[in-house]
Amino acid sequence: RIAREIQLGVVARFLTATLCACACVRVKASEREERWFVVPLRVSHEQAVARPGQSQPLRRVLCLLVTLFVGVDKRGREIVIVDRRLGAGVTEPELSGNGKVKGVAPPPVDRQITVLASTSTGDSEHEPGTSSQDSGVSVSFHAEDEKERENPDLRLRLLRAPHVNMEGEQRSAREYCKYGELVILGYNGSLSQGDKGRRRSKFILLKKAIPNGVKKSHGYVVNMGENPQAVVNKEQHSISYTMSRNQTVVVEYMHDSKTDMFQIGRSSESGIDFVVMDTIPGDRRREIRMTPSQSTISRFACRFIVPRDDEFHVPRLFAAGFDSSNNIFLGSSLLVSQEKATKWQKEDETDGLTTNGVLIYHPVGSFLGGDAVPGMWAEVSVGGGVYGLRESRSSSRMGCKREEVTNELRDGSMIDLCGATLLWRSAEGLKRSPTKQDLESLVDKVNAGRPQCPVGLTTLVLPRRSTASSNKDQQPYVYLNCGHVQGHHEWRAGKHSQERTCPMCFEVGPIAKLEMGLEPAFYVDCRPPTYAFNPCGHMASEKTIKYWEKVPIPHGTNGFHAMCPFCATPLEGSPGYVKLIFQDNLD
Repeated sequence: RIAREIQLGVVARFLTATLCACACVRVKASEREERWFVVPLRVSHEQAVARPGQSQPLRRVLCLLVTLFVGVDKRGREIVIVDRRLGAGVTEPELSGNGKVKGVAPPPVDRQITVLASTSTGDSEHEPGTSSQDSGVSVSFHAEDEKERENPDLRLRLLRAPHVNMEGEQRSAREYCKYGELVILGYNGSLSQGDKGRRRSKFILLKKAIPNGVKKSHGYVVNMGENPQAVVNKEQHSISYTMSRNQTVVVEYMHDSKTDMFQIGRSSESGIDFVVMDTIPGDRRREIRMTPSQSTISRFACRFIVPRDDEFHVPRLFAAGFDSSNNIFLGSSLLVSQEKATKWQKEDETDGLTTNGVLIYHPVGSFLGGDAVPGMWAEVSVGGGVYGLRESRSSSRMGCKREEVTNELRDGSMIDLCGATLLWRSAEGLKRSPTKQDLESLVDKVNAGRPQCPVGLTTLVLPRRSTASSNKDQQPYVYLNCGHVQGHHEWRAGKHSQERTCPMCFEVGPIAKLEMGLEPAFYVDCRPPTYAFNPCGHMASEKTIKYWEKVPIPHGTNGFHAMCPFCATPLEGSPGYVKLIFQDNLD
């Protein structure tokens, strides 16, 4: 009977806590989102402590109890549970403007307890930088004001904190910083199918709990038939250059505790931090879905080395990335037949280029402000050298050495992977850039003017989100030849033509659905959206539109064109934008 009562009590508590957890309320703060669980239970903090001598299943159960039943002391102090996540930075919105953790202060040491149990909350596929082993959970108490102490409802905030290292030891929040962001051109805030796991439209580079950078050690020649230990050893990073059928140069790399390494590619192997697929232009996405094409992005496209202790954390770009065995093969390798790539050996230096190449672009001038002029694209080698462009992406002839160009990224630099183009935004540059909330407030100001359609006499409403389903009668459209903004109507609409006659100025031309550009990283200032790209209709500030209209983006094997950064649609006309004319503020 006693055992049955204990079982019923445990089941009752579990059901109660589960219902409370299901009633989770997501509170959107000014710069982040938090999860709050309201649990009217009182559990002493001694009951929340799991001891290391217990078995693994029991440790998991105790961790679940801590998470659901909220261990607190008698005064009702708040518990902050922090699980260990190493900082690859795939989904970390809980940051302040200066790149530090916001709202998470190091708890007092004498008030800290540790739950030794696994608290993995990711997907079935481990995210980059995370570990599948059991992790420590730091449970700390923070004093609240008198009103909070008297509140009978206890609150639990779940935070992902990369400032806890693999040994479960707490690191200072000052050591946890944001290097910057890599944003894929062609997506308006998120992927069309949604951001998930390592596939997303924006990659946040965070300082890792444990440095994983590498630096060049030494190289040597391997003759045919020999298996170098560096290639066989999966713990050793190495690059193999096949110079001829009988000779291969192997360059070994050693661990560098002063740098972090991030890798990008099409492969979903664990060594790739950020998975990138080919960007499909907005005007061809339906067509490509019906007839998918072969990807031109390398499985291990490139890697970034970021200094951990440098003040500005300037990343350096290198072509090619290490595979799951920590090897890079250029040419027919000793173990498997790989792609043929351009490589050379000059004096004591051995280097090479990947098949389709990795291109780098630096704006001439400051990206912020929109005063930069178009720069020149160049190609980055496996060793980090910068060379001129080849005749085509897969040509075997390398370009000339570009001594004046560096592989160090600065705010506004771009990387092209032959299928996807990425924009680098530094942490310093993002501080002075608009946030998504700023852009949404600009949309609210446009709607506050109550723009009217002169034909339908309806009030137009600009959607705040690109995926929002708006009323067809209230959706604004822009006439791309004159810039007048109106609603959808059939006035003088051609039966066999997409062109319309503007009822305001009688200009004949195409129309486009007006949408707000909602990716803050593409903006060069915080001004109101008064211009739109032609022909897609994405709105942005004047300087932002004019900056991207003159930036050449690689296209195909040897071509360049200007495109809208929000949907990757090639721009048409000269110029490839139009100034918007609203019939608003009529009162």
